[in-house]
Amino acid sequence: MDNKAYLVQMNGNGVHGKNPVNSKTPNGTGVTGSGLHRLSGNGSLYPTKVKSRRLRWDVKPSEMANNTLNPIRAIVDGMKLTPNPDKPMIALSIGDPTVFGNLPTDDTVIQAMKDAIDSQKYNGYAPSIGYLKSRQALANFYSSPEAPLTAEDVILTSGCSQAIDLAISVLCNPGDNILVPCPGFSLYKTLAVSMGIEVKLYNLLPEKSWEADLKHLESLIDERTSCLIVTNPSNPCGSVFTKEHIQKILKVASRHCVPILADEIYGNMVFPGCSCPSLASLSSDVPILSCGGLAKRWLVPGWRMGWILIHDRNNVFGPALHQGLVKLSQRILGACSIIQGALESILNNTPQSFYNNTIGFLKSNSEICFNELSTVPGLNPIMPSGAMYLMVGIEMDHFPDFKGDVDFTEHLVTEQSVFCLPASAFEYPNFFRIVVTVPEELMVEACGRIREFCQRHYRPSSCNSNDLDQ
Repeated sequence: MDNKAYLVQMNGNGVHGKNPVNSKTPNGTGVTGSGLHRLSGNGSLYPTKVKSRRLRWDVKPSEMANNTLNPIRAIVDGMKLTPNPDKPMIALSIGDPTVFGNLPTDDTVIQAMKDAIDSQKYNGYAPSIGYLKSRQALANFYSSPEAPLTAEDVILTSGCSQAIDLAISVLCNPGDNILVPCPGFSLYKTLAVSMGIEVKLYNLLPEKSWEADLKHLESLIDERTSCLIVTNPSNPCGSVFTKEHIQKILKVASRHCVPILADEIYGNMVFPGCSCPSLASLSSDVPILSCGGLAKRWLVPGWRMGWILIHDRNNVFGPALHQGLVKLSQRILGACSIIQGALESILNNTPQSFYNNTIGFLKSNSEICFNELSTVPGLNPIMPSGAMYLMVGIEMDHFPDFKGDVDFTEHLVTEQSVFCLPASAFEYPNFFRIVVTVPEELMVEACGRIREFCQRHYRPSSCNSNDLDQ
């Protein structure tokens, strides 16, 4: 019998073939350079030498699993949330605009999905980076003279979260560090730490409508800084950077040759009177990976359609990084094919009135919340300019009954059945975040309950108390 084995190989196109191979390799391991196992002379896949076996079960989670922690879940899961049974719960904590049913997506968006399903064209596997037609539609929608895009510059993903995951993964190695806004979206840290990447937090300044502290930001950069994350508009702050401030951030990145991951999932969700140019449209030399999706602007977070827009006009990233994104996208089969089929129609046919109505509602609710809480002793709300959030500072010296923002918000649930997210979940203690997507009547009711809670627990500062004692 022929003392050769046959190895079944699969090439990148999914074509099978048989290639004769010798039964032994130079290192005697029976493994080819590509990591494929050769058959031994007797047809066995196993080496002749018997290895010692384990004597007991010892299955443990991986280091990556152990290092994965969502700060929001870590804090919220540890809170004792027992609502007041006499008051219906009002949750102002979840960044999902669909929870209360008062913000449905537009009929044209639903019809686009129906048409994609009825066509029977999108029931199979799509390319890992997305259908060419869908990527071209996104390139056309977001391209501008200042930041031109082609279909080759677009990667479709399973929601903006996967886009951020791919962007961090392609830019960073274990031991590198990334710069993350504080307060900022918790997912950045969750992903980075699980990959062995250090997170450095740069401060946002509440007294300047949450602008970045540029001196602090620049002081954190070193030779292992592989990515600067900029979130604009902001979660959790609801802030929108001005054109001038964005240009200052870009100058810092340019000076130190640090690429930017622009989280622009709330792009264009800005209140009337504000503008929100994309970072790429203002950059002449800094390469940018812009992450976005349908979730917020089109009010369909459960559809899990996101994207990366690659802005690299000076060829800093080059083909290697683009190919790296393609390879990473092949780990899973990307975004839902049916939503990809509907994407062109969603982008082109959603009426401007839908966007305007959504923004108008968010602005009105933000103003109600800001105006109501501005007159509550011990609270300092900061008026947002976009997105879906409002941050409220707590003067903890005036609330000695509580240890911090987590304790404060926990008792707010217990007494008033109003749940706001403590900002410790965003690495920013003594604040809490309010989601402004609830129906207007619930926003008014929630603010009234917060006022009642604060009036009950508010105390003069310790300094004033001492003066009175003397």
